[in-house]
Amino acid sequence: MVLTVGAASAQQAGSQRTVKGEEYIPTIWVDPDGCEHWVMDDGIEGYMTPHTNRQGIPVCRRSKICGVLRTDQYFASNSARISPAGKDRLREFFATTSAKAFVIEGHTDSRASDRYNINLSQRRANAVANVAQELNAEVADVRGFGERRPIASNRSATGMAKNRRVEIICLK
Repeated sequence: MVLTVGAASAQQAGSQRTVKGEEYIPTIWVDPDGCEHWVMDDGIEGYMTPHTNRQGIPVCRRSKICGVLRTDQYFASNSARISPAGKDRLREFFATTSAKAFVIEGHTDSRASDRYNINLSQRRANAVANVAQELNAEVADVRGFGERRPIASNRSATGMAKNRRVEIICLK
């Protein structure tokens, strides 16, 4: 977004300055603790949950990581298309897991650029979310973290394989 500001006085007549700003999109998300957050157009953040304890601190839904999908077993390399066998395992998982909602997070290793990895991890998380939604499971949030949250070192093939994953967080 670019805003052009005109001159404020006769002395400054003819001069203009350009102010660059970033487009802001109001957002709602669920953190790993199950707390719903919101951010408004002025950048102020807050909790959405109406439930608080006696000290006024939000009481959020209990959550835990209830599924970790090794993307090498569900997706082809550099792809967000889930294999047929992977879809069957996911359908069984979402049909038998007793959670009120799910947060689905995609992750990658560090071999590609940050931008590419964020995009790939988001597309993979969305693919898993689509399978959940086919079964009418509630998906509270879908996120792609790329290489930003490794669980192992990216210096070995074994570590990189552990980082290529989609995590499913169950909200109780």
